[in-house]
Amino acid sequence: MASFTVAKRTTSPHEGQKPGTSGLRKKVTEFQKENYLHNFVQATFFALGEDKGKPLLSLAMVDTSPGKQSKGELAQIIIKIAAANGVRRIWIGQNGLLSTPAVSAIIRNCVGQEGEKASGAFILTASHNPGGPHEDFGIKYNTENGGPALEGLTNKIYETTTTINEFYTADGLPDVDIAQIGTSSFTGPDGPFNVEVFDSADDYVKLMKSIFDFSAIKELLARPDFSFCFDGLHGVAGAYATKLFVQELSAKESSLCNCIPKEDFGGGHPDPNLTYAKELVLRMGLGKTGPPADPPEFGAAADGDADRNMILGKRFFVTPSDSVAIIAANAVDSIPYFRSGLKGVARSMPTSAALDVVANNLKLRFFEVPTGWKFFGNLMDAGMCSICGEESFGTGSDHIREKDGLWAVLAWLSILAYKNKDVPAGGKLVTVEDIVRQHWATYGRHFYTRYDYENVDANAAKKVMDHLVELQSSIPDLNKIVSGIRSDVAGIKEADEFEYKDPVDGSVASHQGIRFLFQDGSRLVFRLSGTGSVGATIRVYIEQYIQDKAKTGGDAQETLAPLVDVALKLCKMEEFTKRSSPTVIT
Repeated sequence: MASFTVAKRTTSPHEGQKPGTSGLRKKVTEFQKENYLHNFVQATFFALGEDKGKPLLSLAMVDTSPGKQSKGELAQIIIKIAAANGVRRIWIGQNGLLSTPAVSAIIRNCVGQEGEKASGAFILTASHNPGGPHEDFGIKYNTENGGPALEGLTNKIYETTTTINEFYTADGLPDVDIAQIGTSSFTGPDGPFNVEVFDSADDYVKLMKSIFDFSAIKELLARPDFSFCFDGLHGVAGAYATKLFVQELSAKESSLCNCIPKEDFGGGHPDPNLTYAKELVLRMGLGKTGPPADPPEFGAAADGDADRNMILGKRFFVTPSDSVAIIAANAVDSIPYFRSGLKGVARSMPTSAALDVVANNLKLRFFEVPTGWKFFGNLMDAGMCSICGEESFGTGSDHIREKDGLWAVLAWLSILAYKNKDVPAGGKLVTVEDIVRQHWATYGRHFYTRYDYENVDANAAKKVMDHLVELQSSIPDLNKIVSGIRSDVAGIKEADEFEYKDPVDGSVASHQGIRFLFQDGSRLVFRLSGTGSVGATIRVYIEQYIQDKAKTGGDAQETLAPLVDVALKLCKMEEFTKRSSPTVIT
């Protein structure tokens, strides 16, 4: 059995190692700098303090590799630093492949031979950002509840990175073969040290089978009048798709596209939306070049680390805000995990109020939280929330403490299976579009769009936000400006910067986005995103609520046009940023 000693290496701080809403994301060129990854990992152990000695789950996920370093080499760096910091056991997915949702599930559910549980995880991911030598890379730390580290810890990590002058590593520890399932055992100054490599998909698939009725979904997929398509966007979801959809649910192999994980995502942008999931959008009949003769009935995509999702019907797009509301409205009937009822529901502040209306009608507890999944985690840990979602294509439940793209796909398949259980062969299939339009007829429709301005100069972005805050000082003056832009838009009744007081621990999150609330229930929200790697991303959220059944089927672009005009002129986007159009519209 190989043994190792602990060695100290000198280092110096790197500027800007401050985690955003979900980890540290930078350009690959930043991670190529000497000891960049080492510093962040060691700073995390220093911040964790005495907890470092608990069994730690350290996982490398498919993603961009900094320069010539493969994900395997990056995993070895983390393994050696973890060993030197007194960690006794590491679990890692075969070939370094694990989705972010699977990581959360393993932290929460995996138990070692001696009863040990994971205290946290390092995840190498830039989420839905593009990969490649000149693109993005990232690392995040999840804590023992399976969710992203809260601000108290991430702030401590960042503070440590600003003064760090040494890191620990395990001298004499050989590289671990992460392609081979099994346990490698070593000895160090603190005693035994084990690295266990396990199948990436097995535990996650077992968890999904405990939540959903796989036999009902299998019957749906076997119907001759139902067809299905899943796009993995060459992210980590591909490591699960064949086992989940083909082997377990008997979907056709041809139903899967782009399901071979690649470190540069095949040169694509692994963000599941109408802009970047081009192949799926075209296949589902929503492309600009004209629809195929007969698109599938149901389509879905997941992002690079499989925590985000997009849901499509035949020639029909389901907004993420509608998606979480529809899942919540149908969960008790369609998904066995929720048969005893929902504890509550929650959405991020920028997400449309479609979920609010469902909660009100079903008399469910409802929470509006800042952007960032960690805020949902607190509610779930306290038993206050069952289903939650974000407009940024994130949907999930209390089965884990991360959003879960494949869970959302299975939830929609479950709803479709339930709606069609009494439809005979040859009968009229209840489609995705039917379900959404029936939801609108019952609850009203929240017309919604988001404009993203990516890689904006940080100073220009600050000018936009400062200008909007200044406008909020006088509602009468603000309404004069609005009526001067569009006379057919309702007046503003309230304007503020969103602040959230956590009902569980009393912590306060301030400056979470600038809101303009209109008298007719419309909303404009402006927010700087924390998920980019360079510059700033300004997100503009535009929402109009329509209850009139005769109007819920209207064209979204046409319905929202007046509010879009007000939003862009109110914030002086082009004047401050020199951007005449958004990078992405969803």
